[in-house]
Amino acid sequence: MGTGLLSIPVLAGSAAYAVGETRGWKCGLDKKPWEAVGFYAVIGAATLLGIGIDLAGIDPIKALFWSAVINGVIAVPMMVVMMLVVSRRDRMGGFTAGPWLKGFGWLATAVMALAAGAMLVGTALGAT
Repeated sequence: MGTGLLSIPVLAGSAAYAVGETRGWKCGLDKKPWEAVGFYAVIGAATLLGIGIDLAGIDPIKALFWSAVINGVIAVPMMVVMMLVVSRRDRMGGFTAGPWLKGFGWLATAVMALAAGAMLVGTALGAT
């Protein structure tokens, strides 16, 4: 087994907090397992997944590379949706983005789209 096992508790805990807080569950390592069932279920599932990945012999550097590629691609549609939401007064009320923020937001989205496109082209060319 590799040193990847060292990171499993940290990653499992952070995943459990992220999922639990997003879902509105009771969260915290100070809670008993029966008080925060979903939170501890995510820790268990993430731990099993991490051990499975470690036992599968997946190269951690390649896994980090591909997770960065996936994050870069997923970021573009997420930024588009965020820009659409912050532009709607019926959703955001007084927190609607002003013209400058919208301009810079759409500029950042465009730059991210170009970067993701370049990354995909570079990855495809590098793989052939």
